[in-house]
Amino acid sequence: MADPENISLLPPISHNPDVLSCLANLSNDEVFTPPNVANAMLDMLPQELFKNPDMKFLDPVCKSGVFLREITKRLMKGLEKKIPDQQKRLDHILHNQVYGIAITELTSLLSRRTLYCAKYATSPYSISKFSNIDGNIRFKAIQHTFDKNGKCIFCGASQSQYERGEGLETHAYEFIHTDNPQEIFGNMKFDVIIGNPPYQLDTEGAGKQAKPIYQKFVNTAKKLMPQFLVMITPSRWFAGGMGLDNFRDEMLNDKHLKKIVDYSLSTLCFPGVDIAGGVNYFLWDRGYTSNICEYTFIDRDTATTSNRLLNEHDIFVRNNNSISIVNKVLKQNHISISSIMSSLGVFGLGTAERGIKIFEKNCLKLLSSAGYSYIKKAKVKSGINYVDKWKVIIGKATSAGAATADREGKRKVIATLDLLEPNAVCTFSYFIAGSFASKNEAKNCLTYISTKFVRFLLLQTLSSINITKERFQFVPIQDFSKPWTDAELYAKYNLTQDEIDFIESMIKPMDISLEVDNEAENA
Repeated sequence: MADPENISLLPPISHNPDVLSCLANLSNDEVFTPPNVANAMLDMLPQELFKNPDMKFLDPVCKSGVFLREITKRLMKGLEKKIPDQQKRLDHILHNQVYGIAITELTSLLSRRTLYCAKYATSPYSISKFSNIDGNIRFKAIQHTFDKNGKCIFCGASQSQYERGEGLETHAYEFIHTDNPQEIFGNMKFDVIIGNPPYQLDTEGAGKQAKPIYQKFVNTAKKLMPQFLVMITPSRWFAGGMGLDNFRDEMLNDKHLKKIVDYSLSTLCFPGVDIAGGVNYFLWDRGYTSNICEYTFIDRDTATTSNRLLNEHDIFVRNNNSISIVNKVLKQNHISISSIMSSLGVFGLGTAERGIKIFEKNCLKLLSSAGYSYIKKAKVKSGINYVDKWKVIIGKATSAGAATADREGKRKVIATLDLLEPNAVCTFSYFIAGSFASKNEAKNCLTYISTKFVRFLLLQTLSSINITKERFQFVPIQDFSKPWTDAELYAKYNLTQDEIDFIESMIKPMDISLEVDNEAENA
């Protein structure tokens, strides 16, 4: 197991508030980068780059202009001996070395104000004079290109939601809305591409999950083949899902990924901004071709660093201290408990389905998020083979209390775990963890899933509030003719005392005895 160190990878924010630090405290779907985070990302690069007057830097997703400003500050210091005159040095850097593409017209003005000290590069207040108002920070208002199904061919935006009139922001980002991004700056070759891309695109319809979009910026930047690529993104891609499976596979098998710094809590990077699953920034180095990546995981005030094989498993195990436990489990002729689990919505009953309060003939018991009621058998069109069985059910959502660590750093992980008797069904809010002819086997399965051991293994695969059977891929199936305890499981998988202590430090106890007893009484 990696030795934890109480360290911080981010430079402290000055007591004299930087206006860009203040701006980064504002919660927004398009998260602004604090200067200390931007500098931590720049620290990943070889610092010799900032002594080379020929290096070209691009931020393709300018918001506040913080990356370009901090790059310029480093170049001003690094090129001091080669270009002694301060104004000539500044002019050379701003005209020939730093470039940006703003994501909106407003952020183009803000970025120019940050870099040039004027929102227009031709302004008399600009610290370097340009012949065009953009300088090297451009913004071009473009429209989405919709296919016959009403979806943008570049980003998947809905035509009904994003086809907007003149003067309204379309969120059609130039960098990813072209087949030839290299032509944006006239086939200019960039040595470093760095930025914080927009994370998601709202999808049409109430209650629908927003669609991730950051992976498109990463992939487009790679196509330009810079020497170095540094970006900060949500960490959900480690587990895939929501259109990220291909991106996850590509990233975990990319031999150019040299370093990753991963935060379990987004608030460690972006104060006041809660991004489920945390965030990470990475260094992609075109000249680096190894299977091993220097990976740092930061959980609260503790950081561990380990040289990792990123594609060791289908889902990347983020906590360095967890990987030895996962590997021990998988080595023992592993068959996942997911093999006996159902998919979501097994009975074809939507989340909003509600039954009647009083039992009638030909009714089944119905469990929904509103509690128990009754539903006509005829409404159940699928999952018929489960109806007459004892069923262990799990709520698909972890809920904030289950997914979030308490003050001691412990998590419940599973919010809802219950037993359904024969002739009982559930809505889309739940899935079946196992079905049995015997109530005793069902209870043994339920108590097994409630162990800290199982919930710890499940936690390694979670990157959002949703649980599916695929997230149980590290959890082994057991013989449910007998009950299981954590002590027995720790011994079966040869866990060391340090590994046991680590699990115990991460997972809260889960007392389900009262729930099971009550269910048995009502059966």
